[in-house]
Amino acid sequence: MKISMASDHTGFELKSFLSWKLKALGHKVIDLGTDSGRKPSDYPDYAKKTALGILAEKAERGILICGSGVGACIAANKFPGIRAGVCHDTYSAKQAVEHDDLNVLCLGARVVGTHLAWEITETFVNAEFSKEERHVKRLKKIKSFETKNWGIGV
Repeated sequence: MKISMASDHTGFELKSFLSWKLKALGHKVIDLGTDSGRKPSDYPDYAKKTALGILAEKAERGILICGSGVGACIAANKFPGIRAGVCHDTYSAKQAVEHDDLNVLCLGARVVGTHLAWEITETFVNAEFSKEERHVKRLKKIKSFETKNWGIGV
Protein backbone atom coordinates (compact mmCIF):
# COMPACT_ATOMS: atom_id res chain seq x y z
CA MET A 1 0.00 0.00 0.00
CA LYS A 2 1.15 3.56 -0.70
CA ILE A 3 1.01 5.55 2.51
CA SER A 4 1.88 9.20 2.92
CA MET A 5 3.24 10.16 6.31
CA ALA A 6 3.82 13.57 7.80
CA SER A 7 4.28 15.16 11.18
CA ASP A 8 5.15 18.36 12.88
CA HIS A 9 8.27 18.51 15.04
CA THR A 10 6.59 16.77 18.00
CA GLY A 11 5.79 13.73 15.88
CA PHE A 12 9.07 13.45 14.00
CA GLU A 13 10.55 10.56 16.00
CA LEU A 14 7.32 8.56 15.99
CA LYS A 15 6.89 9.17 12.25
CA SER A 16 10.42 7.91 11.60
CA PHE A 17 9.79 4.75 13.62
CA LEU A 18 6.43 3.99 12.00
CA SER A 19 7.82 4.66 8.53
CA TRP A 20 10.65 2.21 9.14
CA LYS A 21 8.22 -0.47 10.36
CA LEU A 22 5.85 0.02 7.41
CA LYS A 23 8.71 -0.17 4.90
CA ALA A 24 9.90 -3.38 6.55
CA LEU A 25 6.48 -4.89 5.75
CA GLY A 26 6.78 -3.86 2.10
CA HIS A 27 4.62 -0.74 2.08
CA LYS A 28 5.66 2.28 0.02
CA VAL A 29 5.96 5.20 2.41
CA ILE A 30 5.96 8.74 1.07
CA ASP A 31 7.53 10.99 3.70
CA LEU A 32 6.10 14.48 3.43
CA GLY A 33 8.07 15.94 6.33
CA THR A 34 8.99 17.38 8.69
CA ASP A 35 12.64 16.40 8.59
CA SER A 36 13.55 17.42 12.14
CA GLY A 37 12.27 17.14 15.66
CA ARG A 38 14.33 20.14 16.73
CA LYS A 39 13.01 22.85 14.44
CA PRO A 40 9.42 23.95 15.21
CA SER A 41 6.96 23.32 12.40
CA ASP A 42 3.22 23.72 11.91
CA TYR A 43 0.95 20.69 11.65
CA PRO A 44 -1.54 22.37 9.21
CA ASP A 45 1.19 22.48 6.56
CA TYR A 46 1.68 18.73 6.80
CA ALA A 47 -2.03 17.99 6.97
CA LYS A 48 -2.41 19.90 3.70
CA LYS A 49 0.39 17.95 2.00
CA THR A 50 -1.08 14.65 3.16
CA ALA A 51 -4.64 15.52 2.11
CA LEU A 52 -3.61 16.78 -1.32
CA GLY A 53 -1.50 13.67 -1.91
CA ILE A 54 -4.43 11.40 -1.19
CA LEU A 55 -6.82 13.46 -3.28
CA ALA A 56 -4.32 13.36 -6.18
CA GLU A 57 -4.14 9.56 -5.68
CA LYS A 58 -0.40 9.63 -4.95
CA ALA A 59 -1.17 7.64 -1.79
CA GLU A 60 -4.03 5.40 -0.74
CA ARG A 61 -3.95 6.46 2.89
CA GLY A 62 -2.18 8.92 5.11
CA ILE A 63 -0.83 9.08 8.62
CA LEU A 64 -0.46 12.40 10.40
CA ILE A 65 1.27 12.90 13.73
CA CYS A 66 1.30 15.94 15.97
CA GLY A 67 1.33 16.38 19.73
CA SER A 68 -2.24 15.25 20.39
CA GLY A 69 -3.34 14.22 16.89
CA VAL A 70 -6.30 16.58 17.17
CA GLY A 71 -4.90 19.63 15.37
CA ALA A 72 -3.69 17.59 12.42
CA CYS A 73 -7.08 15.86 12.27
CA ILE A 74 -9.01 19.12 12.24
CA ALA A 75 -6.79 20.53 9.48
CA ALA A 76 -6.98 17.40 7.30
CA ASN A 77 -10.76 17.22 7.55
CA LYS A 78 -11.07 20.64 5.91
CA PHE A 79 -10.36 18.97 2.55
CA PRO A 80 -13.38 17.42 0.80
CA GLY A 81 -12.84 13.70 0.40
CA ILE A 82 -10.59 13.37 3.43
CA ARG A 83 -11.87 11.38 6.35
CA ALA A 84 -9.33 11.80 9.13
CA GLY A 85 -9.70 10.50 12.64
CA VAL A 86 -7.69 10.50 15.83
CA CYS A 87 -7.25 6.92 16.98
CA HIS A 88 -5.43 6.06 20.15
CA ASP A 89 -6.58 2.44 20.29
CA THR A 90 -6.77 -0.42 17.80
CA TYR A 91 -10.56 -0.82 18.00
CA SER A 92 -11.14 2.74 16.78
CA ALA A 93 -8.56 2.38 14.00
CA LYS A 94 -10.20 -0.80 12.70
CA GLN A 95 -13.79 0.36 13.06
CA ALA A 96 -13.07 3.78 11.52
CA VAL A 97 -11.80 2.15 8.33
CA GLU A 98 -14.41 -0.63 8.19
CA HIS A 99 -17.44 1.58 8.90
CA ASP A 100 -16.37 5.13 7.98
CA ASP A 101 -13.77 4.53 5.24
CA LEU A 102 -11.14 6.47 7.21
CA ASN A 103 -8.30 7.46 4.90
CA VAL A 104 -6.09 9.47 7.29
CA LEU A 105 -5.00 8.19 10.67
CA CYS A 106 -4.03 10.90 13.15
CA LEU A 107 -1.87 10.06 16.13
CA GLY A 108 -0.75 12.05 19.12
CA ALA A 109 2.95 11.58 19.78
CA ARG A 110 2.45 12.93 23.31
CA VAL A 111 -0.51 10.60 23.91
CA VAL A 112 0.47 7.13 22.71
CA GLY A 113 3.72 5.27 23.15
CA THR A 114 5.76 3.89 20.29
CA HIS A 115 4.56 0.30 20.50
CA LEU A 116 0.88 1.17 20.83
CA ALA A 117 1.25 3.61 17.92
CA TRP A 118 2.64 0.74 15.86
CA GLU A 119 -0.28 -1.56 16.78
CA ILE A 120 -2.75 1.19 15.82
CA THR A 121 -0.93 1.88 12.55
CA GLU A 122 -0.77 -1.79 11.62
CA THR A 123 -4.49 -2.17 12.36
CA PHE A 124 -5.32 0.92 10.26
CA VAL A 125 -3.27 -0.29 7.30
CA ASN A 126 -4.72 -3.81 7.38
CA ALA A 127 -8.38 -2.77 7.74
CA GLU A 128 -10.70 -2.46 4.75
CA PHE A 129 -13.96 -0.57 4.24
CA SER A 130 -16.81 -3.10 4.60
CA LYS A 131 -18.96 -1.65 1.79
CA GLU A 132 -22.01 -2.79 3.75
CA GLU A 133 -25.15 -0.97 2.63
CA ARG A 134 -25.63 0.85 5.94
CA HIS A 135 -22.06 2.16 5.91
CA VAL A 136 -22.22 3.21 2.27
CA LYS A 137 -25.48 5.05 2.98
CA ARG A 138 -23.92 6.93 5.90
CA LEU A 139 -20.80 7.76 3.92
CA LYS A 140 -22.96 9.26 1.15
CA LYS A 141 -24.63 11.48 3.74
CA ILE A 142 -21.25 12.64 5.02
CA LYS A 143 -20.03 13.34 1.48
CA SER A 144 -23.15 15.44 0.83
CA PHE A 145 -22.11 17.76 3.66
CA GLU A 146 -19.01 18.72 1.66
CA THR A 147 -20.96 20.13 -1.26
CA LYS A 148 -24.06 21.57 0.36
CA ASN A 149 -24.49 25.32 0.57
CA TRP A 150 -25.65 25.70 4.14
CA GLY A 151 -26.62 29.36 3.65
CA ILE A 152 -24.56 30.55 6.59
CA GLY A 153 -22.26 32.90 4.72
CA VAL A 154 -19.12 30.83 5.07
